[in-house]
Amino acid sequence: MFSLDNREKLLLLELARRAIVAAVIDGQSVGESPTELVALQCAGAFVTLRRNGRLRGCIGQIAAKQPATELVAYSARAAALEDPRFEPVRADELQTIEIEISILSPPETVTPEQIEVGRHGLIVSRGFERGVLLPQVATEYRWDRLRFLEETCAKAGLGRDAWADPQTQILAFTATVFSE
Repeated sequence: MFSLDNREKLLLLELARRAIVAAVIDGQSVGESPTELVALQCAGAFVTLRRNGRLRGCIGQIAAKQPATELVAYSARAAALEDPRFEPVRADELQTIEIEISILSPPETVTPEQIEVGRHGLIVSRGFERGVLLPQVATEYRWDRLRFLEETCAKAGLGRDAWADPQTQILAFTATVFSE
């Protein structure tokens, strides 16, 4: 599991907020990253935006080759402006946007029986189809293991029972999740 202290979490949240504001207000990228975090590496990260408790955007990468600061800034900007499920965040919404960051562990192949709801996020893929759900999604909706698998398959554009097909790959990861 990726480990961050409270100061690092706060700095990443501040970086995400600055990236969103810079993108929405000026159409610019965020400036310098906190020097304390420049060398911080992670397997992947997602930035989730909520407004009044409702999803407003979520973008990230499962695997990253860049430092965590670059990935968080990129994902925050993309969640605000490029999530295809939503219109871009407007300047008048900025005060009400809540930011959540998920720093991911490397994914590992698992069997359905090994999945722990609330601990694991899932990646289900077959061919070019892939669906990803973060660990907190199953907890938020109170899904059991089977429902979590079915919903991840549906997100991939596969049949809800595609997880049982031997051609379907199931990967799990854990996440360090923190928010404002």
